[in-house]
Amino acid sequence: MNPLIYMVIISSLTTGTILTMSSYHWLLAWLGLEINTLAIIPVISMQHSPRSTEAATKYFLTQAAASAMIMMSSMTNAWLMGTWNITQMTSYTANIMLTIALTMKLGLAPLHFWLPEVLQGASMMTAIIITTWQKLAPMSLILMTINNLPPKILIIMGLMSAMIGGWGGLNQTQTRKIMAYSSIAHLGWMMVIAPIMTNILIMNLLTYLMMTTTMFWSLMMTKSKTIQNMTTTWTTSPTLTIISLITLLSLGGLPPLTGFLPKWLILEELTTQTLTTIAILMALSSLLSLFFYLRLGYTTTLTMSPNSPLVKYKWRFKPTTQTLPMNIMTPMALLLLPLMPTIIY
Repeated sequence: MNPLIYMVIISSLTTGTILTMSSYHWLLAWLGLEINTLAIIPVISMQHSPRSTEAATKYFLTQAAASAMIMMSSMTNAWLMGTWNITQMTSYTANIMLTIALTMKLGLAPLHFWLPEVLQGASMMTAIIITTWQKLAPMSLILMTINNLPPKILIIMGLMSAMIGGWGGLNQTQTRKIMAYSSIAHLGWMMVIAPIMTNILIMNLLTYLMMTTTMFWSLMMTKSKTIQNMTTTWTTSPTLTIISLITLLSLGGLPPLTGFLPKWLILEELTTQTLTTIAILMALSSLLSLFFYLRLGYTTTLTMSPNSPLVKYKWRFKPTTQTLPMNIMTPMALLLLPLMPTIIY
């Protein structure tokens, strides 16, 4: 792609998200979402393969339907209540439509089917954008309207997402699909805590962005598209192999690492609000996700030389991927747990 055109597309992507996050009028928020969607379509289909074209089409249809539903809900609210202000969504019918539309944009269950297929058809770099940057605009709308959204629907959809994200990833061999189901499960944790305490939601979102970016970047540096590819990671970089393992454990939420922080606080808050059953189900669903993270970690690290002599060696070419983003994100994705008292108080 022409660098000038690529720069215009990336700047449009940034502008659309910032416009949605900074607006209080529904038309401006909708306009930002549309700019965002139209900018990401050429990025997804940039590979010029039937798979990427299919992924771009699926993404466009899903996001267009969700944007139309957002516009319908805002028009319903304006018709009944006489206001286009985002923070004054007081119509119950409009709020239900808005909840369904925003969860479809994010990829929560049961409206999650598009996310694994789109990520599988996109490149690794595009997958990073879809799973991180593209979540910011819908999440900001949820934060602005959270006082009016029905909490029972959000909690039920969050619980379903955590379970389906765990179950769906068990049967996958493609790393991008595994990361897609990981994204669905993490978004489920965010939605469960959203009606109760928004500052934990924001912290969970930030830790999710850091951990997901780090994991995708390590997959991109080692060119690991399947679990089988990950068995030869150590031939490319033994250090990166260890970083990938610890990042996977952080995504799974094991205690010494950053990923344990949001899950701990969410379970504590759910228990405080006497939602003990939901807290138990969420904790059990995280075990499903932890299983396929451990499976990835096993194939990456525990099959290192000299335990697997039949593995073909990779040539150690000079890496073409930038390492600076990973150098910045890795410490934050792994070592933020000791800073928890500073973050909270």
